[in-house]
Amino acid sequence: MPARTITKAVLLHISGPDAPGLTAELTAILARNNACILDIGQAVVHETLALGMLFEVPAGGSLASLRSALLNRARAHGLNARFKVIPRQAVDHWVHGLRHDHFIVTVLGRTITAEHLARVSSIVSAHGMNIDRIDRLSGRLAPEDEPANACVELAVSGDASRELSMRADFLRTAQELSVDIAIQRESIFRRNRRLFAFDMDSTLIQGEVIDELAKMAGVGDQVVRITEAAMRGELDFDESFTRRVALLKGLPSARVFSLLETIPLADGAARLIETLRLLGYKTAILSGGFTFFARSLQKRLGIDTVHANELEIKNGEVTGRIIPPIVNGARKAALLAELARSEGISLEQVVAVGDGANDIPMLNLAGMGIAYRAKPLVRERAGHSISSLGLDGLLYLVGVRDRDLQTHTTKP
Repeated sequence: MPARTITKAVLLHISGPDAPGLTAELTAILARNNACILDIGQAVVHETLALGMLFEVPAGGSLASLRSALLNRARAHGLNARFKVIPRQAVDHWVHGLRHDHFIVTVLGRTITAEHLARVSSIVSAHGMNIDRIDRLSGRLAPEDEPANACVELAVSGDASRELSMRADFLRTAQELSVDIAIQRESIFRRNRRLFAFDMDSTLIQGEVIDELAKMAGVGDQVVRITEAAMRGELDFDESFTRRVALLKGLPSARVFSLLETIPLADGAARLIETLRLLGYKTAILSGGFTFFARSLQKRLGIDTVHANELEIKNGEVTGRIIPPIVNGARKAALLAELARSEGISLEQVVAVGDGANDIPMLNLAGMGIAYRAKPLVRERAGHSISSLGLDGLLYLVGVRDRDLQTHTTKP
């Protein structure tokens, strides 16, 4: 097939009030003139259209007549139309730029302000990246109802060697502005996740079951000190867990099971799991907590798989022992890999969520590891960190928009 001879490459920019059929009319004019569209992008912000098209005019075609036809059609709809002839060298440079690495930057908070976007876009620019697209995923950026979610997603492109330093700048800025900023590679896996695995205590629920049991047993202060040191990574998990459970010896089983009605779910947990089930995701609890509580959550929320620690109870009392094996950090990671294999999916398609040091191995193994309202050590080592929103804010990280769910799920 002979090579296509090109006379002109032209960038058309259309702006003004949006109305149905505009894009169809403009592209029909290009089609009648045998123009070839190289690139196109369109956005509507508050009923105002912004449409850009880069097209080629074939040899023998008349740019003047094509320009006139497009301009007349735009004016008939009250639109502004601007044309710019693009030099061949610039087109070649653009084609080369298509081979850049692509990333998604997600800004999350209760409100997203101009300052937040200014800081984020400045960091992108400082690292030589280009913003290709900006989308609002939440209902509003300054919600009237509290609590509410706000989220903006930026598609950026540039040199992958800048990713780590840009990620560090985002982390510092997020802490300064009390928002969350996540960056991830744009890939076939980002919108093709298949499994969410959660820690339980202080992740799916608001609190630590073992701490509550310790209060009942009158050893609360002792257990809390051990728990905090373990979650900060200062103590070996197995040893610290064994010591904490031993302090529960003699606690009546009736009091143990009474906790099922007293520890609330994390903010947004029910909406998140409901939405994940609606979208066909598999869900799992991989917890260093106890199976009696995890099984209750499984039934309540519809979780597919549960792995946790079996608290030994005999003659109506806690014995102070755990039935092995202990679900520690290494076992969580192993279980995560096993679940991915059993589902026939790549680890890149797995999202892991946790808050403690014993969650770090599975967070680092998963394609997306998220530290949720986590300790500083975990935030530093996880790929992503969410602290400003409830658990349902995780939906934004897999590209789910609020408007897509309005008629299918309950409100946050």
